Amino acid sequence: AAEMARLRGSADSLALRLRHHDDGVHAARSPARREARDIYDALEQARVETVGARHMSGVAANLRARLTEECETEGYDRMTRREQMPAAAALSLLARERMTGEAAPEAARRVLALWRETLGETADAALDELREASDDQQSYARAARRLLAALDLAEAEAEAEPEQSNDEGEEGSEQSGAQDNAQDSQGEAQSDTESILGAQPDEMEGEPSDEESGDASDEESAAAEGDDRPGGPQPRRERALADDGTTYRAYTRAFDEEIAAEDLCDPDELTRLRQQLDQQLQHLHGVISKLANRLQRRLLAQQTRAWEFDLEEGLLDAGRLSRVIVNPLLALSYKRELDTEFRDTVVTLLIDNSGSMRGRPITVAAMCGDILARTLERCAVKVEVLGFTTRAWKGGQSRERWVADGKPRNPGRLNDLRHVIYKSADAPWRRARKNLGLMLREGLLKENIDGEALLWAYRRLLSRPEHRRILMVISDGAPVDDSTLSVNPGNYLERHLREVIRDIESRDLVELIAIGIGHDVTRYYRRAVTIVDAEELGGTMMKKLTELFDEDADRAWRMAAAERAPLVV
Repeated sequence: AAEMARLRGSADSLALRLRHHDDGVHAARSPARREARDIYDALEQARVETVGARHMSGVAANLRARLTEECETEGYDRMTRREQMPAAAALSLLARERMTGEAAPEAARRVLALWRETLGETADAALDELREASDDQQSYARAARRLLAALDLAEAEAEAEPEQSNDEGEEGSEQSGAQDNAQDSQGEAQSDTESILGAQPDEMEGEPSDEESGDASDEESAAAEGDDRPGGPQPRRERALADDGTTYRAYTRAFDEEIAAEDLCDPDELTRLRQQLDQQLQHLHGVISKLANRLQRRLLAQQTRAWEFDLEEGLLDAGRLSRVIVNPLLALSYKRELDTEFRDTVVTLLIDNSGSMRGRPITVAAMCGDILARTLERCAVKVEVLGFTTRAWKGGQSRERWVADGKPRNPGRLNDLRHVIYKSADAPWRRARKNLGLMLREGLLKENIDGEALLWAYRRLLSRPEHRRILMVISDGAPVDDSTLSVNPGNYLERHLREVIRDIESRDLVELIAIGIGHDVTRYYRRAVTIVDAEELGGTMMKKLTELFDEDADRAWRMAAAERAPLVV
């Protein structure tokens, strides 16, 4: 019933947009920047659904069911900071509340309260204006742009407001609004390009070349001279989208490091940390060892041996000697042992080394990595154990350089990455055993930038010669880096993580699986499981790895992923 209500809600939403939405009016005031345009589109969808459901209680119920399901799926109930919720979703829900008079779904109320506290009087007044103008799309679009201006997301629109207000009641208001918006888009594109190119080019990642920048300047100057060709504004809009901060990049990679665990501290400290790890998990060691033995038996069972009989040479087949005794004229029978095909496999364990993993979660993760490496090594399966964190809290040298450069807009990732190699795939377990104790070191765990870490582990796996590659991610939350999120969109890191996951899963070169500790990772990964307590980690790791090596369970994974896939209309 819940699934049917959600699907009906999606269908009703599409139908109401066809009935109450005008693409021409909407496009006339659509902002150029990606983040502002996403908010603008979300506000319009909220208006369409509010107006359409006003006199149809069944449609309203379906839309509420869909909205509730979306809020729960996105995990809004677990968000504790304003920046964790995308601005488009937050402002859309706040606009719905004003227009309908109904409270937002329960899952989103706590984080929406944080948004209300920081909106300000101007933005609050713009929300009231949205409610008053909900029946008139053109007036609503103006109010939406004023809301964006109040939030500093569409600065140029504030200059065009007097002309927009004078256009009311005139027959050509829509056309003049389109012209105003084209000029605003040009101004925003130019300011964005200038601010980004103002930084040092050799420290930026993913920036346009000098020739491209020159082309963009030529287009803008041609437009300033009165180029009114029908296709004229479009190249400028594409340039703005490329430079508006939505494309993921690092401000500088000069301070990132990929380092072996033994290089982060001296051997004596590694020994002490390893002893501390063993002491803390003596009671858990036996449980995980039993599960590891079960996994080992499963893997060895897949390497079962077969025999080829009635051969002219090989090992003497004692089971057929009776035939020779009965009839001495028969030749002796020989047999040869055959190994069934078992693809050589490598497993990478990527462990979140963020500050939120401190305590029991990171301790259990370290021990499970140790047991897993030892178990799979017995089965001729190579294991790599990696960790990811940052070198500093709230920035580091990357942020210092950004400040020294004058704080250019949309800098991208603003922290120094630290990717730790606890055990490489070719290193034997006995040699890397001490390294896993490093996870208990005070001060190691800081921020987590999951997208780049996942890409790093993925690229290491692609360089391996094994036929089968498995990547298991252990994390306890969404990517968080205060320095990066304070000067970029609130979902900047999370969006990049989704893009990396989608790319890895679509290429099908690596089998990707994730385990979330107290955090729902099923909304990111196709193959994922969430555990509440860190004590469940060992059993879950062994179980899911066992399922990966089981063809029937692998098909079940794929069917479950297909059922979770969103409906494409």
